[in-house]
Amino acid sequence: MLRLAGARLLDDRDRAGVRAVLDDDPVAACMVAARVELAGLDPWRLGGELWAVGPRFDGLCFSGANLVPLRGDRAALRSFADRARRHGRTCSSLVGRAELVLPLWDDLAPHWAPAREVRADQPLMALAGSPAVVPDPYVRPVHPSELDSYLPAAVAMFTEEVGIDPRLGDGGVGYRARVAELVSAGRAFARFENGEVVFKAEIGALSGQVGQIQGVWVHPDRRGHGLGTAGTAAVAERLAAMGRVSSLYVNGFNRVARAAYTRIGFTQIGSFATVLF
Repeated sequence: MLRLAGARLLDDRDRAGVRAVLDDDPVAACMVAARVELAGLDPWRLGGELWAVGPRFDGLCFSGANLVPLRGDRAALRSFADRARRHGRTCSSLVGRAELVLPLWDDLAPHWAPAREVRADQPLMALAGSPAVVPDPYVRPVHPSELDSYLPAAVAMFTEEVGIDPRLGDGGVGYRARVAELVSAGRAFARFENGEVVFKAEIGALSGQVGQIQGVWVHPDRRGHGLGTAGTAAVAERLAAMGRVSSLYVNGFNRVARAAYTRIGFTQIGSFATVLF
């Protein structure tokens, strides 16, 4: 009986095959596709490794700050779990299509420390073209000189969404650098009122086909007034002007956000899951 070979590390010689896999699922693969398009498959430049199973990339998985399974049947996922176990956990989360993440976590859970949280139902939504609601005309890219004004809102969003303060450990140096990178790239958006951020969102990943919206946040004093809907529509309109599909994923229990995204014109095309450590 033939056995499936273990997951192997890819390099730039495999770039064409990897791009074909990523192009097959451009919305779900946006986070990884954006990295590959920019850096290729060299692990140092990519900020992680790409693993494959099968000569035709029947299984594909990214291992970096996040562990992201991209394709694979049950046997391929077991191969990825085996390689991840041997490497030890270096990621802060598992994230991707739920049908890949959850069985991968089933294999890893007995060997890794308990997860802080498992979010098993996160609708993956997409919008091709312009939003169905009027975008907020006051939402604009954040200027690098506004980083200090923008950063408290980014910290508040992260703490509310993930459940931990992103400044822990290094006093916020690493998180500030990541936010500054998005600001410098023109991918952080906000509405300012009297110098304070009342709405924010970012294009966290931008591939040749898709832009993934993340970090949507409204100041607590301004919630319930439509700022989140119109603000997100403004970011989606920017992506439409760039010729990209807008995408995002949202916790299934967040009915308010899901309703807002539906009003904008987003439709669910799948389900993500995230395992947080």
